[in-house]
Amino acid sequence: MPLELVTIPCLSDNYTYLVHDGETGETAVIDVPDSAPVLKALSDRGWTLSAIWLTHHHSDHIDGVAELRAATGAMVIGAAADAHRLPPLDLALPDEGALTLGRHTVETFPVPGHTVGHIAFHIPDAKLVFTGDSLMSAGCGRLFEGTPAQMWASLSRLADLHPDTLVCSGHEYTASNIRFALTLEPANAALISRSERVAALRASGRPTVPVPLSEELATNPFLRAPLPALKAAIGKPDASDAECFAEIRARKDRF
Repeated sequence: MPLELVTIPCLSDNYTYLVHDGETGETAVIDVPDSAPVLKALSDRGWTLSAIWLTHHHSDHIDGVAELRAATGAMVIGAAADAHRLPPLDLALPDEGALTLGRHTVETFPVPGHTVGHIAFHIPDAKLVFTGDSLMSAGCGRLFEGTPAQMWASLSRLADLHPDTLVCSGHEYTASNIRFALTLEPANAALISRSERVAALRASGRPTVPVPLSEELATNPFLRAPLPALKAAIGKPDASDAECFAEIRARKDRF
């Protein structure tokens, strides 16, 4: 039985996600900006929360954890390396970890850059990856703690997942990310088409996430740093992939 995925808007521009295994009834939530929308989504579906998975320590991803844990008794899971600044963990994951949701294996691995303790949750057989503020829709997170080299390594690892994988990221930043991407690749037909679809989704109040990795590979400039045409577009034809990424990230910071 396939997993059910629910995208839940929170706060002003955050997203959290419920993942439900209908065979066993187990349900996980990924990051908790606010407990109220999560509790409503659970109640509307008659689901019982089993686990809270945390990608990183920023307050807009964990502020609802204590209330949600108290209301549901769900276990809280996050990176051991970041345990000192996450809510109290029931399961602290090693750098390369694994857990289960029903009969599904969940791979966890570090994706530093936005923060040094950031992790991703990947469910290979369901083709789902929860990336928090690392790989984002048409973009990537700001480098608040990590280095460009760390973030480039993280994005490269995510880019190697199956192209049909749905990327479930933490914010509604797609429209602004696409506006920036178009300054680098104004003739990218896939990007132009995506811009039009995103505008229509936002006009109707619908989320622009999750997104297939294949679409990110075709339109996200941070994943496209290895392309000679993109290196030429930023005036650095001989740059390494990591150097090209760093320049694109610096430009986005100024955008």
